[in-house]
Amino acid sequence: MIPLSLDSLPSPEEIWSTAFHAFGQRLGPYFLRSEPRHRALAYIRGLMSSVERKNGWQVAEAMGEATPYAIQHVLDRAKWDCDGVRDELRAYISENLAASRAVVVIDETGFLKKGTKSVGVQRQYSGTAGRIENCQIGVFLAYASSRGHTLLDRELYLPKSWTDDQERCREAHVPAEITFATKPELAQRMLERTLDSGLPVAWVTGDTVYGSSQKLRAALEARKQAYALAVTCKEQGEVQGGRSRVDQLAQALTREEWQVLSAGAGSKGPRLFAWARIELVAPEISGWQRWLLIRRSLDEGADPAEMTYVLVFAPTGTSLEEMVEAFGARWTMEQCFEEGKGEVGLDEYEVRSWHGWYRHITLSMLSLAFLAALRANEAEHTLKKTLSLRSPHHSQKQPTLFKPRFLLTSQCWFLSVLRKFGGCFFVSSGVNFSRLPTI
Repeated sequence: MIPLSLDSLPSPEEIWSTAFHAFGQRLGPYFLRSEPRHRALAYIRGLMSSVERKNGWQVAEAMGEATPYAIQHVLDRAKWDCDGVRDELRAYISENLAASRAVVVIDETGFLKKGTKSVGVQRQYSGTAGRIENCQIGVFLAYASSRGHTLLDRELYLPKSWTDDQERCREAHVPAEITFATKPELAQRMLERTLDSGLPVAWVTGDTVYGSSQKLRAALEARKQAYALAVTCKEQGEVQGGRSRVDQLAQALTREEWQVLSAGAGSKGPRLFAWARIELVAPEISGWQRWLLIRRSLDEGADPAEMTYVLVFAPTGTSLEEMVEAFGARWTMEQCFEEGKGEVGLDEYEVRSWHGWYRHITLSMLSLAFLAALRANEAEHTLKKTLSLRSPHHSQKQPTLFKPRFLLTSQCWFLSVLRKFGGCFFVSSGVNFSRLPTI
């Protein structure tokens, strides 16, 4: 067997250039002119750069621009199809991250703002701040699979204080056809787009804001789409003999009915909880069943253990472990928000208009998906290379390691966005740095 030589590998510059060029070509049909497309791609590179803040001036400087006017033009006046780019993002995720057991997660995040002019801003609860703040709220879908995770879709929540004020909406360029929609209604729109596209989705999960919506749950059941959605303790569950609050149903569980299972890996190890489930009255859909899933903290103290209640709709025969795994995927949304805000400037925009918000958020999500695809394809390529080298029938020829679909090529190389240097870097063994080109 001929030993593998790092000299035979393409350089990080070649890998990045090939991958990003193919990525950029996908966006061409959504721009009327080539110049705005090139500016948008430069903006994506700026969002992936290591500038300390991803505001207009600093991103412009990273792009080699003297002023942020070109960025402002792309986000405001340039003609391009933002929703078409959103759909292309979904197709890109399908090609690079799709898996049969994937989970779609629904959640929202706040964007703290000053003043009253930014579209959708008002004093409202922000989970980001953990309190009522002057902020915008975006509702998002994330896609989580064995290949990775990234943000999938987005909608801006427009409160009634805005939809009831036509002049205010007109100033922020809110389309005339936009009316008030609740957060679950926004989530349902995005889920319908996702499921209609054919993207593989095994489960849908979310917190009580979305699980408490009977309309949302009914829409998913009508499509025979499995879900594990959290609900409040006041939610009603129907069992043989009548309806009761879910917290009252949980009180009837015996000690033997609880199992300690991991909801996934956390920063301090497995996220262990006690879990139990109660079978609810079956739906009219043949082959499907509803359950109440209960999660109990393992902390023992004077206070009652904290409980979380989850309504589950899934095929008959679904195991408790499968339900726990699906609901545990909800935490990947927190990772997506952390990575989006920390690495690709999801929350560092300086636009006030309706279309400006959607354009920035969409391009930031594209940046995040591109980085997720790099990691996913590198992991796949490393596995295939390892299996090939271990095979007794391995060819004596030097293997061709690089194909356009594989975005990274060596097990010792991984993507890192470094704060001290401009641009994205590949890091080898933690010591050698090679700056990726701007193309």
